Amino acid sequence: MKNNLGKRSLHLFFFLLSFLMLQAEDFTYTFNVDQPTPYVKEPILLTLDLNQTNHDIVLLFNFNLNPSKDYTFQRLDIRKTESYHDAKIHYVYLIYPLKSGDINITFDLVKKVTTDESLAYSFSGDRDNVKKLVTTDTRINLPPLQLQVKPLPEGTILVGDFTLTYDIKKHQAKAYEPLPFQVNIKGKGYPPIVETLLPKEGNFTRFTEKPIVKSVATKRGTQSTVTFPMALSHSHSFTLSPIVLKAFDPKTEKSYTLNIPSQHFDIAQVDTQRLVDTVNAPDVATEDWSWLRTLLGYIVAFFAGYITALSWKWSKKKRQKESHPLIQKIRNCKDEKALLQVLIAADNTYFTSTIEKLEASLYGNGKINLNKVKQEAEEQI
Repeated sequence: MKNNLGKRSLHLFFFLLSFLMLQAEDFTYTFNVDQPTPYVKEPILLTLDLNQTNHDIVLLFNFNLNPSKDYTFQRLDIRKTESYHDAKIHYVYLIYPLKSGDINITFDLVKKVTTDESLAYSFSGDRDNVKKLVTTDTRINLPPLQLQVKPLPEGTILVGDFTLTYDIKKHQAKAYEPLPFQVNIKGKGYPPIVETLLPKEGNFTRFTEKPIVKSVATKRGTQSTVTFPMALSHSHSFTLSPIVLKAFDPKTEKSYTLNIPSQHFDIAQVDTQRLVDTVNAPDVATEDWSWLRTLLGYIVAFFAGYITALSWKWSKKKRQKESHPLIQKIRNCKDEKALLQVLIAADNTYFTSTIEKLEASLYGNGKINLNKVKQEAEEQI
């Protein structure tokens, strides 16, 4: 008997919570919640109706939910009547709880009372001289709305009904050539935005951009399409581990996974022997040294001029090097990853050894002196 009484009390509590009409001075307000016991990140539809009961005054309202780290919200709709003595306002909000347990949805409501004379006076000004409406404002303390939020299954990343597609343009590339990789997650639920999709294991280079998010909120939830643009690169063939995203659908109360199978990429090796030019250009000509004695005196005489010309040429070459745009990009790099991206983007085989040192430092156990590596890169220009 006691157990049955407890269940009846609980059902009565949730009924009162989902449809609650209260009387306040000059008006009544009615709350309606479609789901008082949601899961974390499950959409909740909240409606509020304000109805004026004192028709001797002109009544206006300012209403919104208070921000909180426990939930997010978005106003979907607001409908008002045109009668200033019989105000009727209908608000619709979409709420997503962000943590499990008991959370309180709190409100900010201000009642604004004015008169017909004040209202007419405020609209009597011209377009450039609108007169301010005089109101008597009263903040109304509405009781918080408590939700009992259920936890998600362990390891859940996405909440809702989603599908995943991916596009890899090619699986073969040259050393350090970027391999474009795009993932799309589409469906209804809490917007499927994650920090990164790529696994942490693997010593390949990762290039990521900010996800492209397209979301539309309706009374039936949020419809989203999120695009994750990425790229991978490496100097050797490598394998991308499987990507598995655990999801949960609150409507069916079932977990499921979104998967990208393992991907292997074949990287064509660069022949290091071809990176060094072993052919003199132009070819060394056969010299007749008999004229050297004749010119020896002239060389001594013009030695000072020769040194001056050589110095000027060296100075000019140094200035040209200093003005090279890649030099400044290299010097502006603050860490190994930034320098690696600059050298890969330069697409020059002269940087092969420097790139390998940086990769060994970032993804292996190698240690480097960043300043020396930057100097070495500058010398290749």
